Amino acid sequence: MRKAAVILPDLGTSPDTPIVVSYWFAARGESVWEGERLVEVLVGPATFDVPAPATGRLVEIRLREDDPILPGAMLGCIAVLDEDSDDESKDKPDPGSDNHDRDPRDRPRRSDHRPT
Repeated sequence: MRKAAVILPDLGTSPDTPIVVSYWFAARGESVWEGERLVEVLVGPATFDVPAPATGRLVEIRLREDDPILPGAMLGCIAVLDEDSDDESKDKPDPGSDNHDRDPRDRPRRSDHRPT
């Protein structure tokens, strides 16, 4: 399985401009399509959408909402969908995903998370 990194591009901001992850439009385990907005970041007073670099399944989220980030950092990872795969496998959730059927807005923020 080939993977594609979700990288925050250089936005041309000054080094003192804060950049923070604002919102993930997909949860881990969900299907994403190349070019669709995947994660929103706050750049000072503005927002910027980072698109999915490939079509596939979001298998890793490295940074959560409200985490600071620098240009060039890896936000997450997508397992790239092989064009030869059958349509049935596209609809099955990632067996390693524990939140594939949850709305991403319902996920606890890092500061709210309590170990179980």
